[in-house]
Amino acid sequence: MNPTESNSQYFKRYRSLLGFASQDSAKKFLGAKDLVAPVSVDYASSLVSRVAEIIDRLDGAVWGGGYSGNLDLFKENSIQAPYKLILENNLLPRLNNQGRRPEHVLFSWLRGYATAEYFLGPLSSIFGCGEFASIGQDDFTSYETFRRAPTADYSAVINGTQVRLEIQSGFQSISDIKQHKVLEAKSIRREAGDITICVHLDMFNGQCAFVRLDTIEDDDINCGSRQQMEGQTVFCIG
Repeated sequence: MNPTESNSQYFKRYRSLLGFASQDSAKKFLGAKDLVAPVSVDYASSLVSRVAEIIDRLDGAVWGGGYSGNLDLFKENSIQAPYKLILENNLLPRLNNQGRRPEHVLFSWLRGYATAEYFLGPLSSIFGCGEFASIGQDDFTSYETFRRAPTADYSAVINGTQVRLEIQSGFQSISDIKQHKVLEAKSIRREAGDITICVHLDMFNGQCAFVRLDTIEDDDINCGSRQQMEGQTVFCIG
């Protein structure tokens, strides 16, 4: 180290000798973060099979004897069919979320989607309404529309009121609702008059919570940031 150099000047010169023009490029190289693992369809298929296994175990544990229809047909329509369309439209390599592997993004989405579809029947009985209409923005054929969006997943008329239903599944011991879901619900309430209910299915502990999203105040004591959710502001429900 040159006696006339400051620490920061020395560090910069040292990294330059290694061939790095910035701290970020050095960190990525030294941590091998610049290497992208090839997408594995075999691995993705294994994860999709695990989603089916989760549904099988869930069906053996829920109150009331499990799924009322043909469970094999349900898994074909709600797990295998979406997966096939994602592959056919080459969406898998393009799935990304905070640097996660595409296979993991697929697994998280498909696990949540299948769980929500599984519980639509019981939820229609609980709310005393007919079938829920799907109004979500997920699309299995286009990358531009296959994305996470704050719009609720389902809609139905309950006791004469249009209700939007956001079904989310928790597979860890943390139960949170992202802030953008709350903001979207409040916006819809102002503009269209619809109310939004979040049904949080705690698959880790076997619990369920119903939360009216459009009535949550901005300064609610249960709102805060969650590091496990990439520092996002969330509404904690458990």
